[in-house]
This record gives sequence, structure tokens and C-alpha cells, in this order.
Amino acid sequence: MRVVFASIGNYGYVFPLVPLARAAQEAGHEVWFATSEHFHPILEKAGLRPLSGGCTVPEAFIEAAGGQAFLDSHGGSAQASDIPPQVLAGLSVTAFCSVLPRQVFADLTHAFDTVHPDLVVHDVYNPGAAFAAAQAGVPAVCHGIGRISYDEAMDPQFQQALIATAIDLQVADKLGHSRTFGNPYIDICPTSLQNEHFAAEGLEHIPQRPVAFTDPGELPASVTRGEGPLVYLSLGTVLGSAQLLRTVIEGLLPLNVRVLVATGPVVDPAALGELPDRVVVLPWLPQTEALRHATAVVHHGGQGTTLAALAAGLPQLILPQPTDGPDGAGNAVGVSAAGVGRSLVFGEVTAAAVEAEMRVLLGDGPHREAGRAIAREIAAMPHPAETVARFSEFVR
Repeated sequence: MRVVFASIGNYGYVFPLVPLARAAQEAGHEVWFATSEHFHPILEKAGLRPLSGGCTVPEAFIEAAGGQAFLDSHGGSAQASDIPPQVLAGLSVTAFCSVLPRQVFADLTHAFDTVHPDLVVHDVYNPGAAFAAAQAGVPAVCHGIGRISYDEAMDPQFQQALIATAIDLQVADKLGHSRTFGNPYIDICPTSLQNEHFAAEGLEHIPQRPVAFTDPGELPASVTRGEGPLVYLSLGTVLGSAQLLRTVIEGLLPLNVRVLVATGPVVDPAALGELPDRVVVLPWLPQTEALRHATAVVHHGGQGTTLAALAAGLPQLILPQPTDGPDGAGNAVGVSAAGVGRSLVFGEVTAAAVEAEMRVLLGDGPHREAGRAIAREIAAMPHPAETVARFSEFVR
């Protein structure tokens, strides 16, 4: 079977699909992976054949902000983080419902003329791939990246904007009427964490264990062989904040823990200033390996980090940021309700508040037992290889 996987260009959307793509390839299927060219070297290193499939998420926001005119206004070079937060939030609909779907649709429509896929597997935030599959008459499956979040104000706007784009691309009459456009849904979120409203939508759900994928790498010996509790701190790969990282580190230092910080590609580690030796700061690190050594996690609520921390049974403090969209806030709600973590909403994050919350999470309390229970639930979910064995069901 010829299978095209398609993800929009962001680590949090590409990486969740890689385990299933590799499992499909190992089962003997012909596999391609369509996403932004920025991620093609990572895919090639993972043994997958890349296809062009739209731009990165930050590039989509820049395009939504005016494209070249925006770049010119910033001296010809700018990042999505240069867009004011209040403006950035308002650009989400344009970026995710017009810029990205149109680019992905154009790239995949062209690629399908050569690849002729039997099945398309697209991430839940990549409607352009669903549109291209519908246009080509190819069966498609929607792949989740974590807990489905709802924003009562924004969700209807997103759906209306996507329908408008589908009408403009002349595929609206070929799509089903659901969040996944009628396609079955591979759900990598454990049932105990999934949004109950989404679970009640009546979609064909295919549960699948979230298997972490990261670009291979090594951690410093001070992390792997150091003594004492280790707190892993990450604010994601798109909209990091040096100021917020400094605030969190300040709150962790009185706890006498070691701290491992991943700044991501946006924040320069030097911007954090001089820090004690027990604080290790890296622009990038292999997260799966980091979690093996961690005692607790502090992060912005990204889907990948949330699921990876849950699978590791680690307590987590989530600091959702308004510019990250609904996922961070949704994961904060889910993790808190399940008793495996706590959260501080935007505006409440002070060093003192971080210290107080982490004192609770680092204790030997109910959060750890709840974390172990969800880790067991995740371990019992079907492996990606079991999903691959069901591919024939999706092409009937």
C-alpha cells in the first residue's frame, strides 16, 4: 500500500506522526511524509521519504501578518515572536484555516499526481491534507496529536473559516461534516485525559499509544549522572520567552533541585544570564532521554511534552500562554482534573508561585500515584504497529 503521511510544519505536529509512519514502513508499505522542507532532514535521518507539504507554523503567521510587507517593516528579517501577542492571537484563524490549508492543498495535489497514494494519514490540524485527499478521491485518516481542546469563542470561527476555504478550493461537497471531515480518528490521548465533548462526537476512534519521537542526541553528564531531583523546563519551540524562563528558574532555585532547560530555537540561552552550575541550559535536547532522568516537568502545555510526561508518570506544572492557542490551557485543565499536575494561568506566574506549586508536586503525594496510573493506562494502549495492521479497513 502507498501511504502519504502529512503534517503541518511544527515539531508538535510532525513528531507524533513519525512512529506510525515508521511502523507502516517496517510493515512493508511504501511511505512518504509531507511537511515543511524545514523538517525534511529530520525525516530523512529517521529513514522516511519527505515530500513538500506547506510552510512552517511561524512562517504561516508571518504570511498572515502581511508576508513580505511585514518582513520589510522589520528590516527584511523577522520571526513570529516579533508579532505582538495580542495581534498574534488574532492571526490564528488566518494562519491555520487559510494560509496553511491552501499551501498544503497545492503541494499535495501536485505530489499525488506522482505518488498516487492509496491512503493519506494527516494530523488533526492539517485540513489541507484532508482537502487534497478528498479532491483526489483517496481515503484518509485523521491522526490526533493529544487532547482535543475547545475555545468557545474561537472554535466556531475556525470551523467557519475552514468551510470557507474548502468552498474556495471546490472540495466542500466531498467532505464529511465533522471535525475530522468524516475521516476516522487515531486518538493518542488516553481516555482519562481526552475532552469528554470530543469523545461524544460519535467519530470512529482508533486508540493508539503515544510513542515519543525525538531527534537522537546525548545529555550532559551533569544531567545523566547528577544527584538529587531534576526538574525539566521547556516552553516549546515556537514562542518561547526568556523572561518567563528566568522567572521559573528563579522559583526553582530555592528548592535545591537540578534544572534542565530547553530554550528551543527562539530563545538564546545567553539571554538567561549567569546561572548556578546546577542549572543546565541547552537550545535543544532529546526530550525522551531528558524525561528518563527527570523528577518533574514544568512546561507550557504543548501536546508532545504533556503526553510524554504522562507516559513517564511524571508530575507536571503547566504554564499555558495565551499566544499558544487553546492546547496549553486545555491540557492544563485535563492534567489538573486527572490529578497528575497543577497549573498557573498567564498573569499568575511569579517566582514565588512557581516555588509554591513545585513544592507540592515534588512531594510524595497523590500527584505521583495519579501519574503512575495514567502511565499504566498509556502503556496498555495499542502500539502503532497494531494501527498499521488495520490500514486495510480504512481503504474500503
